Amino acid sequence: MTAVTAAGASSAATAPTRTDVVRRQRRKKIALIVALVLGAGFPALPIVWMVSSSFKTNGEIFEYPPRLITENFSFDAYTAILTDPEKLRFFFNSYFIAGSVTLLTLLVAVHAAYAFSRFEFPGKRIINVVVISVQAVPPITLLIPYFGLVVALGLYNTYPGLILTYMVFTLPYAIIMMTGYFNTLPKELDEAVKVDGGRPFTALWKVLIPVSVPGMVSVGVYTFMIAWNEYLFALTLTRTNDMRTVPIGIQLLMGQHAYEWNQMMAMSVLGCIPVLILFLFFQRYFIGGMSAGAVKA
Repeated sequence: MTAVTAAGASSAATAPTRTDVVRRQRRKKIALIVALVLGAGFPALPIVWMVSSSFKTNGEIFEYPPRLITENFSFDAYTAILTDPEKLRFFFNSYFIAGSVTLLTLLVAVHAAYAFSRFEFPGKRIINVVVISVQAVPPITLLIPYFGLVVALGLYNTYPGLILTYMVFTLPYAIIMMTGYFNTLPKELDEAVKVDGGRPFTALWKVLIPVSVPGMVSVGVYTFMIAWNEYLFALTLTRTNDMRTVPIGIQLLMGQHAYEWNQMMAMSVLGCIPVLILFLFFQRYFIGGMSAGAVKA
C-alpha cells in the first residue's frame, strides 16, 4: 500500500502541469514565428536592398561596409527615368503588350476551354496532348524558329509579332486552367439555358463566365506577369528602342564603360509595381481560381 502511494505521488510530481503545457506551446509558437520570419526575410532581403539602392548614388551602392539606409537620400534615379521619354516608352510598350496578351489570351482560352469542357469532338484528345506539349517545351529552344517565322511574316520589330509570340506560351496554361475551372461547374447550368431556348454561346457568356471570375482573374494575372517580365523574345524580336520593353530598358542601362546601377534599381522597382498592385487587388480571386482550376483538369 505504501509502495503504491509512493508511486502515485511520484507520477503526480512528474506529470506536466497546465502551466508547463502552456509554456511549451508558447515556445513552439515563438520558434515557429521566428522560423517564418527568417524564411520570409531571406527572399525579401534582395528586394529591400533593391529599393534601398534606388535612392543611393552609384558610389554609395558599393561602399564598404554596406549600409541599408543612405545618408544622401535622393530621388534622382526616379527623376531621371520618369523625365526621359525613351524610358517612359519602355513602360508604355510593356503595358500595351502585356495588356493585349492578357485580353487576347483570356478571350481565346475561355472559348477553347468551354469546348474542351462541354463538348466531344474528333481529335479532342490529340489537341489536348498538343496543348500540354507546347506548355512543356522550353521557350529558349523555340527562339530561332520563331525569329525566322516572325521575320518571314513581316512582324519583326512590331507589336503583333511580340503579342502573338507571347500568346503561344500563355495560351496552353490558360486553356488548361480554364478547362479545369469549367469542369468544376455543373453541366445543369448549360442545360437550364438550353431549356429556355438559349444557345451554347449564351450559356457561356450569360452564365458560366460571370461565375468564373476567380478563374479568369488568376489566369489573367499569371498571363500578365509572364508578358510583363519576358526578356529573351523581347530582345530578339525587336530592334529599335521605341519597341523595347521594361526588362530590355533595364539592360540598356548597362553601358560599355559605366553602369547606372541606381537607375537600374529604380526602374526595377517601378517595374514591380504593376504586378504587385494586381496581386494585392485580386489576391482573393487569384488564390481561389488557382485552387479551383487544379481540382478537375
